[in-house]
Amino acid sequence: MGPYTTLFGLLALLAGLAVGKAWERYKLQDGRWIDRRRARESPHYMLGLNFLVANQIDPAIEELSTAAEAAGHPLEIHLILGNLYREKGQVGRAIQEHQSLLQRPHLRKLEHANVLLCLGLDYKRGGFVDRALEAFSEVLRLDPDNRYAMSNLEKLYEEQHQWTDAYAMRQKLASEEADQKARHQEILAFLENEIGVAAVKRNEHVEAARRFRAAIDLDQKNAPAYLNLGDVMLAQGDLPGAVETWEKLIAISPDRAYLAYSRLEQAYADLNDPARFPALCRRLISANAQEWRARLALAHYLTSHGSAAEGLELLFEALAINPHALAIHQGIWETLTELRLPPALVTRYVGLARESIFYVDPHICVRCRYRSTELLWQCPHCHEWNTFVEERIAPAKDTEATLTS
Repeated sequence: MGPYTTLFGLLALLAGLAVGKAWERYKLQDGRWIDRRRARESPHYMLGLNFLVANQIDPAIEELSTAAEAAGHPLEIHLILGNLYREKGQVGRAIQEHQSLLQRPHLRKLEHANVLLCLGLDYKRGGFVDRALEAFSEVLRLDPDNRYAMSNLEKLYEEQHQWTDAYAMRQKLASEEADQKARHQEILAFLENEIGVAAVKRNEHVEAARRFRAAIDLDQKNAPAYLNLGDVMLAQGDLPGAVETWEKLIAISPDRAYLAYSRLEQAYADLNDPARFPALCRRLISANAQEWRARLALAHYLTSHGSAAEGLELLFEALAINPHALAIHQGIWETLTELRLPPALVTRYVGLARESIFYVDPHICVRCRYRSTELLWQCPHCHEWNTFVEERIAPAKDTEATLTS
């Protein structure tokens, strides 16, 4: 009995493997068995993928539709087709395609989740926010670790200014992606800042200050949190505390120092110590020879205090560093007008500005190339955080050579 028992056991194991392989390859649909592999081996399927990679959507749709017809309309091809209709702008067709998949019987849980995810993207593209929220939430019920659903839910919450919900969703994402802790903390800091801004609008200054401090704890370089915390402290009557907060921003992020210039200039004057502002500007210029914004701020200060000629020299220095900044050219013309347009200085300016191309919108998102006239913390196009940089057409000229010529 022993050898026969072993033989029967082996035969049963082989039969189980064969059934498993058949179940993996074949699927019963509408009363007939569908070969799953047949769809992937179809020349139309391969052609469709090639067109898709080449971003040729129309021929990709045509070939994939043919492949789906030949292979018994497998779910994965129709998922792709629906996504292609969405990318083409045919949102209604995409919704119809994905909704029809939900009507199929015997969908597995993950298949159901994937279809709902695509349907949520359709709704989001079509502006059906409530339906998109519902679809992504259902995806997370079926597949709690689905990062795509979490990410899309967070962005929808942000677009609706539901900052607390967005914060909670980002925390879930952070717990799933421990290897990206720094990026998650950076985004959480911006969300904390937005919650604080909402509290300011409700005149809840204590709560707002707590949120701004929490943002700084998450990311010590979060510039808007320092600015807003200083503003709240100023509103509460703590002018020295506000100045300390804004000065801390400059110490931690010198490249963002210019955001606090106007605040500090006024604050120093209110503290009866206006000389601290030009001293601050000179200190920043000494620390960084390419610091054109500090030169611009100091020039404005000097001109307003009766030293227009000295201010103009600083503006010429700033122009040599960044000839494309419209603010510098505006400052120069204002100062030249103050000095009654001396011909020699006008000629000097024309010589320095001859190759300049003025930027109206110098800030650009490094993710989607969206342009803006001002620095934005979140891109209004791709909704990513802290992606704006100031674009330069060409490297700055040799500053020392320009200034000494």
